[in-house]
Amino acid sequence: MVSKGAATSRQPHSSGMGETPKRTLHSAGGVLWREGPTGIEIALVHRPKYQDWSLPKGRLQPGEHPLAAACREVHEETGIPPIPGQRLSTIRYEVRRRTGMALKTVDYWAMRAAGDGAFTPTDETDDLRWVPLSEVPAVASYAQDVEVVRGFAAMPPVTSTILLLRHAFAGDRKSWQGPDAARPLTSEGEAHMVAMTPLLGLYAPTRIISAWPLRCVQTVEPLALARQLPIEICSVFDEQAHHLAEGRAAERLRELATSHSRVLVCSQGTVITDTVAQLAARDGVSLPDTETAKGACWVLSFHGSTLVSADYLTAAPG
Repeated sequence: MVSKGAATSRQPHSSGMGETPKRTLHSAGGVLWREGPTGIEIALVHRPKYQDWSLPKGRLQPGEHPLAAACREVHEETGIPPIPGQRLSTIRYEVRRRTGMALKTVDYWAMRAAGDGAFTPTDETDDLRWVPLSEVPAVASYAQDVEVVRGFAAMPPVTSTILLLRHAFAGDRKSWQGPDAARPLTSEGEAHMVAMTPLLGLYAPTRIISAWPLRCVQTVEPLALARQLPIEICSVFDEQAHHLAEGRAAERLRELATSHSRVLVCSQGTVITDTVAQLAARDGVSLPDTETAKGACWVLSFHGSTLVSADYLTAAPG
């Protein structure tokens, strides 16, 4: 067993012989946290096979989205349903398999514990510890896990998450004969939302807001039905309103961030591109690009009314 207080790398699981990895193994996990008596606590699980303490994680199933895999593995290994927040780092290291060396990548998200849950020991994880944030380096067995947690700790506490979603595909505006606001989703757009809706549901939004156009409303209907929430119409997120007052949508998101913990807003391309850029520029969040594909989403993490991070989410598993 790795001694307490020794934050080591995962080198013991690799050969250290400098072989070139022949394949890549994809895993995902989470920094599961809760408010403890003295502050934030982090969940670490014990794996009897390796006699170590690590962040909960696991392999992606074929075709599985990394975020879905991360939430599934955290729930399976801790017994606690997680609500994901900001995306954290991706770590990479070599491992030995029967077929030779492989490169393992693990994507991590911050995740808030949704209730206490019930931990059940298994062959893979036989113990769970809630460790105060400051004590993680003394308990975690691997330096990579410690660095992931340090990245989490370095960010301001996230008080709210807003999902800013662009409507799915609704065909060509020029070929539509009726009013543009009445243009519906195509079968392609509906199929896209079949894949996207479960990912959005992982964030457990408590409020769903849509711009006026029908294609925006239809995009969030599956999630509203699943969450049993009404769809609130807000014209602030319409393109026409945005052209008249380009900063109003950003102001409205800040207002929502200070009054609700998890909100989904469905809007249109220009509104989203401009609004994310405005939020990021004001709060010093570096983003190389704010272009948003149809059916894609920005996961906006706020501390109060200040944007902390902006993560781009699509239904593509890779």
